[in-house]
Amino acid sequence: MRDALVRRDAGAIVRLARRASDITLAQLGAAVGYTAASLSRMERGKQPMPDVQLLRQVAEYLDIPPDLLGLAPRHEQATSRGYVDERLSGTTRVGPHALFGEEGDDPVRRRKLLTGLAGATSSAVLGPTPAAAQSPARPMLSGLEDLLLHRQNNPLLGTDPTPSAVLAAVDASRRDFSACRYDALARGLPSRITLAQALGAEGHPRQAATPVADLYTVATRLCIKLGEDGLAAVTADRALTAALSGADALTIAEAHRMVSSAWRRQGHYARATDVAVTAAQQLATDRTTDMTERLSVQGNLYATAAYTAAKQGDRHTAQALITEAQATAGQLGRDELLRGTVFGPSQVLLHQISISYLLGDAGQAIEHARRIDTAALPTSERQARYWIDVARAFDQWGKPDRCYRALLAAEHAAPQEARRGSVRTMAAGLMRHDRALPGVRAFAQRVGALA
Repeated sequence: MRDALVRRDAGAIVRLARRASDITLAQLGAAVGYTAASLSRMERGKQPMPDVQLLRQVAEYLDIPPDLLGLAPRHEQATSRGYVDERLSGTTRVGPHALFGEEGDDPVRRRKLLTGLAGATSSAVLGPTPAAAQSPARPMLSGLEDLLLHRQNNPLLGTDPTPSAVLAAVDASRRDFSACRYDALARGLPSRITLAQALGAEGHPRQAATPVADLYTVATRLCIKLGEDGLAAVTADRALTAALSGADALTIAEAHRMVSSAWRRQGHYARATDVAVTAAQQLATDRTTDMTERLSVQGNLYATAAYTAAKQGDRHTAQALITEAQATAGQLGRDELLRGTVFGPSQVLLHQISISYLLGDAGQAIEHARRIDTAALPTSERQARYWIDVARAFDQWGKPDRCYRALLAAEHAAPQEARRGSVRTMAAGLMRHDRALPGVRAFAQRVGALA
């Protein structure tokens, strides 16, 4: 079961729980409205579980904790839908404390998030994860971990902490992320963060607030890419703390997006949606920032919230929020790469691919994908993200050959992006078709699926 949890193999988790409860496939099928043959194929990975509703029915019947199947508790779904309906209709008040949910307890919630994310979910449920299953990203992020958790400062490499040097460090980090140079970014971030913090220590705290927050935001995005949710929670908290100490409204909003992503990675979907939507609404009232930049950040917040709602299986809220993102992109009229983040019409389509896949609509995901000109996507990271999402949709649809071709395209666009955990999982699954897919074993080895 531990191995199934590490692989996030819902079929294997269901099979093990069913057998432990001494329940037959026929009994489970009668309870959830599927044939025993269909359920057998799902358990063995021959057929994807079609939607979140089935997973929820199976979880309830077999008494499986919902989070083990990637589901949120039902009360979170109801809270998320009611909150977003109120927010989008303009009936909910926006205040500074609302950015963390309920008024007055945001520091407590943040500490709770950091504590909850200090270890993997499977460790909390089943005990420590075996050494072989530890994240391969850990050595890459050891310098950042030392800086964050052990307060070990990194040398400034002879660079004076001037505003221009700090801005150059931020730009370099954003370029590394956009180009998927994750190893170089991981090596460079500790000294760059130390440099920006030194600027603040030398009597320029307000000048340092924005670049420190920006660097921690990039660090959060890197940790999420590498599956290091514990570190992502810490960096998201640092990004927001720095932003609130004197950064501009756009930096604060982007830091809230990182906090939202950290909540989502822990499985607190309603809270994650709350943070992102509230930040978007609050940013909409700001008239001190450039409109293009404001719309870009605001649209990304809505798109992030829509993705979170889809992760929860809340189709209604996901559609309402992606519609808001689409309307915001329509005001922009084109894709923009601003402050290291892309937003525009094609980015909405990218999120629609992910949302459709999460809601079990693989065919709809591919229809969205066909509307995107991959050559026009502005960064390697966005291009690789597109191909990985396409691969997920084809994998869900039961088309291994097309899934494999999409994964090869992702690797061509950005080799380091193709080493993410989701790609390794798909590559391991494709090994069942190694005779029909020439080169798939070598691909699986390159991305670390055979480690």
